[in-house]
Amino acid sequence: MRQGKVERATKETSISVEVNLDGGGIAKVNSGIGFLDHMLESFAKHSAIDLRLTAKGDLHVDMHHTVEDTGICIGQAIRQALGDFSGLRRFGQALIPMDETLSRAVIDLSNRPYLVWHVKLVRPKLGEMDTELFKEWFHAFAMNAGACVHMETLYGENTHHIVESCYKALARALRQAIEVDPRLGGGAASTKGSL
Repeated sequence: MRQGKVERATKETSISVEVNLDGGGIAKVNSGIGFLDHMLESFAKHSAIDLRLTAKGDLHVDMHHTVEDTGICIGQAIRQALGDFSGLRRFGQALIPMDETLSRAVIDLSNRPYLVWHVKLVRPKLGEMDTELFKEWFHAFAMNAGACVHMETLYGENTHHIVESCYKALARALRQAIEVDPRLGGGAASTKGSL
């Protein structure tokens, strides 16, 4: 089983994450931020990755540290579960509609992290959460998972729909990329021989 476990404690947050890449999308998450929990549950369901997360953060300051650090820890746990990236399909992509919104995620598990973010969020908040924090989560995830992620909303108006379609698109693209490709015979999907 491809599993990862990360525990991270700083003066700002204390986070524990467990992932099972070969799970069924079961999520048990408690970040202390309701909307983030909703997104992480959706991420787990659509990636088919079992995700267990508990986070205690300095929410009396704001949500930034907790949001960013959950992205860091989930990325690290997935990277741990991937090992040396051998045998993976490596690439994945998804177009996800949600009512009036259409978002696209493309991912390369290249061990060369990068984020391209073409997502415009017009409302400054979703509930109590600052919408600028979503880019921080995706950036932290990509950098720590060793993933090159291109995230784009092609069109959309409702901020909730835009954000949720982004998480679902990333999840579906990741689901493809982490699949084992039997034609690779356990080798890396790279002319270099390793990632």
